[in-house]
Amino acid sequence: MPATDGSAQSANVWPLVRFSFKVTWDGNEIIFQEVTGLTSETQVIEYRGGSAKIYSTVKMPGIPKYSNVTFKKGTFVGDTTIWKLYTGNTGIKMNTIKRATIVVSLLDETQAIVMSWTLTNAFPVKVQVTDMKSDANEAAIETMEVAHEGLMITEPKLS
Repeated sequence: MPATDGSAQSANVWPLVRFSFKVTWDGNEIIFQEVTGLTSETQVIEYRGGSAKIYSTVKMPGIPKYSNVTFKKGTFVGDTTIWKLYTGNTGIKMNTIKRATIVVSLLDETQAIVMSWTLTNAFPVKVQVTDMKSDANEAAIETMEVAHEGLMITEPKLS
């Protein structure tokens, strides 16, 4: 079969790339290098009645459980974005914290949003500054871990 230029292929054949994404925190875009932990699982309820004729449990879906999400970004001179989210005006004070809506969007080759995941009632629970090593050859990376109460997926309407 001869080689082609690919023009006859459908645009929907290729999977999306994972390196083109954006994150908005309460509507403000923050540039991150990596986002991990977009995970949801359903806890299993096991039940067996005392007079059941079988000696095993019945399994039923229980409440959903969401993993914390980890955000990583480069450390830049004067950029205290993560620290302001964690300890600043919107940070933890007297056992309360302002909760946010965080949207992680996967982008296509034109930088259009193709798919989004929304974290509801999110708040930072951990911040980690970069490891420092005198013979390292990498960029300085800071990490923020976020807890949340819900993960929803959104697909934009195709025109």
